This record gives sequence, structure tokens and C-alpha cells, in this order.
Amino acid sequence: MSTLAYIGLGANLGDARQTIAAAINKLSHSSGILTLKQAPLYSSDPVDAQGPVFINTVVAIDTTLEPLPLLDLLQAIEQEHGRERPYRNAPRTLDLDLLLYGTLKIETPRLSVPHPRMHQRAFVLRPLQDLAPNLQLLQGSFSSLLAACQEQKLDRLLA
Repeated sequence: MSTLAYIGLGANLGDARQTIAAAINKLSHSSGILTLKQAPLYSSDPVDAQGPVFINTVVAIDTTLEPLPLLDLLQAIEQEHGRERPYRNAPRTLDLDLLLYGTLKIETPRLSVPHPRMHQRAFVLRPLQDLAPNLQLLQGSFSSLLAACQEQKLDRLLA
């Protein structure tokens, strides 16, 4: 049995585009990942942080991994790309966030799903909408949530 999950990817240090491409490639070839579909890339200014512009996207995966082993995989990929966590919202070489895992609601010290701030981030909402335009989020419709964060700069990047 497999589950549809959504993962947000972002980077703003080093060659962010290349890092995201490498992370998606690694994820797509990982054990327990059956399929992967990627949204377009976007550039965005940091939210609640300082630093360079981010490159962001979202991927939809069909996975046989349970939530915590999936989180372990995401964190291992981050580590392969030199992810450091010196302080909250620090610039990063790679950030992989488990946004949704089927319809599960998880609240533990290590993992919160649905991601607790995704509905406040245009850089998550827009690519998520690209992948799953009919997805219903608990906090509202894509149009109303995107309108609420319209001050966040977001530009779709060309391939």
C-alpha cells in the first residue's frame, strides 16, 4: 500500500537550482518512492528571515515509506547537501519539508503534518496548487490563502 505525500523543497545558498535538482533526483531513486512529480521552480524572498533569494518547488510522491522513515530520508538528503541549522530560519543549502502525508494528522516533537505554516507561504502554496489544483487545505482555498500572502514576492522561473 502506498500514500500520496507532498514535499516542499527550498534552497538559498550555493547553486540552489542544482541542489534542488540533485535532491529531487536522489529522492526519486530512493527505496520506497514509487513515483515523483515536480511543480515548476519559483524564486522567493525569505519569509521571516534574512539572506539571499530562495529557489522553491514542491514534489508529489507516491511512497510506501511511513512518515518517520520518510522524514529520516528527507533529513539524510539535507545532510548530504551540507544542511546546517545554526538558528531558526537561517539561510540554507537545502530544506526539505514534509507538507502532507495522505490525510494523516501528526503532531509530535519531531514531526507536524500537515506542515503548520505551509498555508502562510506563497512559495509552498503556488507550486502545491500547480501539482494539485483541487486539493482542499484545512485553512481554506488556494485562492484565499494566496491572497492572504500576496505581499510575499514570488516569481515562476523558466526551465
